Parts: sequence; structure tokens; C-alpha cells
Amino acid sequence: MTTRTIELHLNGERRSAEVATHESLLTALRERFGLAGSKNACEQGECGSCSVIMDGELVCSCLVLAAAADGKQVRTVEGLSANGEMHPVQRAYVEAGAVQCGFCTPGLIVATEALLRANPEPSEAEVREALAGNICRCTGYGRILEAVQRAAKGTYR
Repeated sequence: MTTRTIELHLNGERRSAEVATHESLLTALRERFGLAGSKNACEQGECGSCSVIMDGELVCSCLVLAAAADGKQVRTVEGLSANGEMHPVQRAYVEAGAVQCGFCTPGLIVATEALLRANPEPSEAEVREALAGNICRCTGYGRILEAVQRAAKGTYR
């Protein structure tokens, strides 16, 4: 197995790890960096549970080779909170009851944060479009939409 060392600016810190050249960023985040928030579900970029922000863009970390993230800035769901306090988007999800089993939640929260950073006042249609790449099997999406609107009102306006 061929390996190489990568260095990332991960959640605000310079971090490095030895990764296999065929390894996904998702695997590196979970197994090399100990960040289990991004979930491994479809491994095809279809469910959004592994969503992270890389150099300011929302990406499915299962589709990005870890080696391709070398030198990049990566922000995971763990990187949203600060000083032990939930990020306002995380808090909005809890307050709206949009968290059930928790498997899809990290990806939805990261996608919501990316949306609201780009568009602080999205319409419901824009929210639906932005979160279309995230699948949730528990909530029915009503409370997720409520959480996004709650976060937008309290955080980005």
C-alpha cells in the first residue's frame, strides 16, 4: 500500500497524517484525525452525511481523496462549535427538534452553515435546493426547514 503525508488546516489547526493514496478524506477524518462527526453511509456522494467545507465549498468528503485535501482548509461539524458552545446552527437544530437519530444531522448542519454563510436570507425553495443532497430518513424535513429558518433569523441577519 502506497502512503503519503498530508497536512491540512483542519478546524482551525494545522494537522498532518499519513494516508493511503487511495483513501478518501472521509476515512482520513474519521480514522487518522479522530473526527467521527462526518458519517460514512453511501460512499457515493448521494446522502450528504459526510459533508464538510473545504476551502469554502461544501463537498462530500467520501468523494475527495485525502491526498487531494493536502494543503486545504477543511471544516467539519466538530469545527463549528467554539469554547464548548454550540454553533447557532447546531442550537437551532436542537431547538427545532430536527435531530433524531443523528446520523444525517452533522452533514445537514454543515450544509446549512454553508448555505447561510452564502445566503443569509434564503427562501424555503432555496433551502430545499441547498439541502437536496442530504438524505434524512427520520424527520420528514419539516423540522429541518424550521431549524434553517430559525438559524437564519438568529444568526445571519
